[in-house]
Amino acid sequence: MFDLQGFAFSALAFLVAFIAAGLFTVAFKVIYQWVTPYNEGKLIREGNVAAALALGGALVGYVLPLASALSHTVSLVEFCAWAALAGVIQVAAFTLIRVTVMKDISARIERGELAAGVYLASISVAVGLINAACMTS
Repeated sequence: MFDLQGFAFSALAFLVAFIAAGLFTVAFKVIYQWVTPYNEGKLIREGNVAAALALGGALVGYVLPLASALSHTVSLVEFCAWAALAGVIQVAAFTLIRVTVMKDISARIERGELAAGVYLASISVAVGLINAACMTS
């Protein structure tokens, strides 16, 4: 038999979690684009695939730990704490790459170098996977 009351409660919890995750994702995107020294929106509108890959990788790298946090937390407050930490780690990863490993990454993204975009996206996804796995313990 279908439990309508149980479904309604679960559906409400789903909506709250989905909206919270969506808001955190939008906030991360805005902050990430603010931190990067190039204008992803402009570059992507101009057809810069490297910028699209880099930003897309950062978004995927961010939502991977969000998904993990949604699966492993028991409260909205706990989820919000993990979501904030995931964003800090993702921004720190970009900053570390930009400052130490590939100091010309910004110029390379602006020039549309696919290798730089793929590299940055790969780092972002790798960091996101590790971040998500760490949230499961």
